Amino acid sequence: MSKVDILQSQSLYLETPSEVEFPNNSVLAELCGAGDINLQKLEYKLSIQISRRGNILSFSGDRKARENTAIILNKIYNHLEEGRSLDLIDLDSLVEATLKRNSTKWKIPVNKEKFRESGLDNLSVKTKKKIVEPRNINQKDFILNLLNYDLAFGIGPAGTGKTYISIALAVSMFLKGQVDRIVLTRPAVEAGERLGFLPGDIKEKIDPYMQPLYDALEDFLPNRQISKMIEDKKIEILPLAFMRGRTLSDSFLILDEGQNATSNQMKMFLTRLGKNSKTVVTGDLTQIDLPKGVPSGLTEAVSILKEIKEIGFTQFTARDVVRHKLVEKIITAYDKT
Repeated sequence: MSKVDILQSQSLYLETPSEVEFPNNSVLAELCGAGDINLQKLEYKLSIQISRRGNILSFSGDRKARENTAIILNKIYNHLEEGRSLDLIDLDSLVEATLKRNSTKWKIPVNKEKFRESGLDNLSVKTKKKIVEPRNINQKDFILNLLNYDLAFGIGPAGTGKTYISIALAVSMFLKGQVDRIVLTRPAVEAGERLGFLPGDIKEKIDPYMQPLYDALEDFLPNRQISKMIEDKKIEILPLAFMRGRTLSDSFLILDEGQNATSNQMKMFLTRLGKNSKTVVTGDLTQIDLPKGVPSGLTEAVSILKEIKEIGFTQFTARDVVRHKLVEKIITAYDKT
C-alpha cells in the first residue's frame, strides 16, 4: 500500500497531500513513462507541476489540483501494480473519471470511483433469466461507463465480455422501461463477398453473421419473448449498412465488431444517436478483417474522440478474458508474434 492510500483513508480536506511515496521503483518508472511523458500529460491536464525524487513524486498547485493528483497517481500505480498495461486511453480515463467525480457540475449519480476502488461485486445487471456481475475491474469500469455515458467504447480481445455485458445492460434497461428499443448491429465484412452464394432471403443470408448477438440475447430473455420483441421491432438485429439514414431515440444501440467498420460507416453509426439513447461500440483492434489498405473506423474513432469528456473508454486486455483459461494464453501468445 502506498502512502497515498493512507492519506485517502483520512480526510483530504483536513490535509491535502503535496507528495506521494511509492514502494516499487519499477512500477513507478512505468507510471512516469518514457522521458516522464505520462507526468507531462498529467501536468497539462491537471494544471499542476510534478517532480520526481527517488520513489517520491511531489506536486505543487492549488488544493483541488493536489487532491486530484494524489488520487490519480495512486490509481495509476495500483493499475500498473496489478500487472496491467497503461496506454493513452487508460490514462485519460483515470484522469477524466476523477475530475468528473470531484466536479460539482457532474450530474451522474453513480459514484464510479467508489465502485472501482471497492472489491465488491455489487454492480450487477439484472435480466429476465440471469444476473450478470462484473468479474474483473475492467468489466466494472465498462458497466460504469455504460451507465454514466451516452456513448461508450469497449476495446480489447475476444472473450472479455464486451458484447455480453452490453447486451445484458440493454435488456435490463428495456425491462425497466428506460429504453423502448434495442438495436444490435455488426459490419458484415465477410458477407460482402459471399452473400450472393448463400440460399434464402436477405434475413437468412445475414443471420449467420448475427448469430453471436442472438446467442447473447438467449442468455437474458426467453426465446418466445425474443421472437415477440423482434416481431414488434423492439429488438432489431441488422447489418451496419442498414443503419444509414436513421435517427434512433429512446434506444440502446450496440455496434459489435466495430474494428471491421470503415471510417465512413463508423461516423454514420455514431451519428445515429438520438434523444434518450445510449450507444456502445465494441471491438478488437487486433482482429481487423477489412481489405488491405482500408483503415479501421474504430481505430480512427478512438484517435479522434479520445479527448471528448462525454465519451467513456474501457480498454480490456488478455488478463480480462473470462472464457476458458487457455483463451488468455492463446491471445497472449499471438500478441507476442
